[in-house]
Amino acid sequence: MGERIAQSKFDEKERIAFVQNLIDDVKALEILVDQGLIEDDITRIGAEQEMCLIDNDFRPAGRSMSLLKEIDDPHFTTELASYNIEANLDPFTLTKGCFGKVEKQLLEFLDKAKTKAEKLDMRILLAGILPTISKAEMEMEYMTPIPRYYKINEVLKDWHGDDFRIKIQGVDELSLYHDSVLFEACNTSFQLHLQIPSYDFIKSYNWAQAIAGPVLGVCCNSPYLMGRELWKETRIALFQQSLDTRKWINALREQVPRVGFGQHWQHETVTDIFKEDISTHRIMLTKPITHNSLQILENGAIPKLEALGLFNGTVYRWNRPCYGVGNGKPHLRIENRYIPSGPSVIDEMANFAFWVGLMVGRPEKYDDMSNIMDFREAKLNFIRAAINGRKTVFSWLNQPMPLQKLVLEELLPIAYDGLKKRNVDEKDIERLLGIIEARTKLSSGAEWQVKNYRKLKKQMKPDSAVVQMTKAMYENQQTGLPVHEWPLITETDEIKESFKWVGQIMSTKLLKLQEDDFANLATAIMKWNNIHHLPVENNKGELVGLLTWSHIEDLGKIKNNHNVRVSEIMIKKVVTVRPRTKITTAKKLMADYQIGCLPVCSGSNLVGIISKVDL
Repeated sequence: MGERIAQSKFDEKERIAFVQNLIDDVKALEILVDQGLIEDDITRIGAEQEMCLIDNDFRPAGRSMSLLKEIDDPHFTTELASYNIEANLDPFTLTKGCFGKVEKQLLEFLDKAKTKAEKLDMRILLAGILPTISKAEMEMEYMTPIPRYYKINEVLKDWHGDDFRIKIQGVDELSLYHDSVLFEACNTSFQLHLQIPSYDFIKSYNWAQAIAGPVLGVCCNSPYLMGRELWKETRIALFQQSLDTRKWINALREQVPRVGFGQHWQHETVTDIFKEDISTHRIMLTKPITHNSLQILENGAIPKLEALGLFNGTVYRWNRPCYGVGNGKPHLRIENRYIPSGPSVIDEMANFAFWVGLMVGRPEKYDDMSNIMDFREAKLNFIRAAINGRKTVFSWLNQPMPLQKLVLEELLPIAYDGLKKRNVDEKDIERLLGIIEARTKLSSGAEWQVKNYRKLKKQMKPDSAVVQMTKAMYENQQTGLPVHEWPLITETDEIKESFKWVGQIMSTKLLKLQEDDFANLATAIMKWNNIHHLPVENNKGELVGLLTWSHIEDLGKIKNNHNVRVSEIMIKKVVTVRPRTKITTAKKLMADYQIGCLPVCSGSNLVGIISKVDL
């Protein structure tokens, strides 16, 4: 998402020229494929590492531009939010020693980033979703100040015509509206690239779709968002919803999501995938194109297909087809976008080897997926894996198949054979695929987080629990151990010095009243739950008052009070604070106004309450 297009005007003239260039790029790609000009005699692998920036309190640190200036390396680039950065690894030929080279470079990049981050009082963390991220970091001040990001936000908001809605249900439920695309920035991934011969692209792409569910199931590492336990890989739902421009309409109409798995098996060539995407998705961004791709071809050179590349970068297939030019030669590759960042570098390398081994080891019986598996089953497998992770039961070749059985008995042998055929070091194969085998049998990153967070929440406030878990994730990453060997958290010392904001200590599971409720119901609820304050909302969910036990006691002095409404006795001028109000300010407000609690609001909506007990 970080391509710099500062010179773009995004005006009508530029758009007209861009559309024609996009059409010409598709035609140029058809010519390249038809004339056998695509580099088909070599296979390379590559990766992109997204990472989170955190401060010494293990919370998001929005200073990516300062860090990138310190790092001063073209391999590193920005992400949508200022608390994320990305490192682009070099491509390596898939052969002996390749995974060792990728791992070595990845560790060098991370060490470089860590060293520079420490100078700025920051740390680097690998996490599919940073556990300590909050709604406060979804504000526009955290968007990386680059024109492309602002334009994406502007266009998507305009297309959507309303606030974005996030609604994800797992063990808990997260349901809210938001006015920007920054929820997308909660997701960080380890994106994998594999070069594919043009003559085998469709077979490989369909196979990539078929194995996506099982591969994701064993790699899950994102079970929490803002303290809510949701899907084992919550990124899948969050990414789609945070960039969803489809409109809610009365008519029953099928609308293709901009982030998605796809609609069917592919049958023709790679250009047909691009044609389908251009046909079903509006052009989001434009930029000036200096040289037309067809003219470049006519002059005997290889075009970069810049318009197609920019458009393709704004359509988010979980398996994305890509075109590129390296050393003057055009190539095709599949980008795997669903693997989360972390839990550790060795886990990521195991995921990489597993996926690549499966891709290059595809048995002949899977050459035509449309004849042996319904596409909807493959798609459903992917969603099931995102929700259930390692506990998923898949539909595989018309048979129910638990993940453990499918991976251990069917897919791991394919991956072993695939890597051996490409002369990958035997030690690397055993080491990396051995981690996949152990994780399949024992525990994933998502399960490690769930076990620890559930335990921590019994001992402390949710905010303290996510900080403790993030701290443990960071410390375990430094050991280099794979996640199935990570110990459970035993020390749970609260990081008291990190308590700065009301949102860190407020209660979020609230009992509330409606303004037309009867006072006797309020009395009963207070007695049953041993509480002394009840916020009052209207039908729009807005805070309109506060009822306290002293009001109830005064009510007892009134005769015939059984039909008194809450709205008649509540405090209507309520002193409130926001999640990012300093705790010291909240203490002073309570003292100044001689009150025992403060409702916490985001806008006019109640999100929590803080009492003297919390303080």
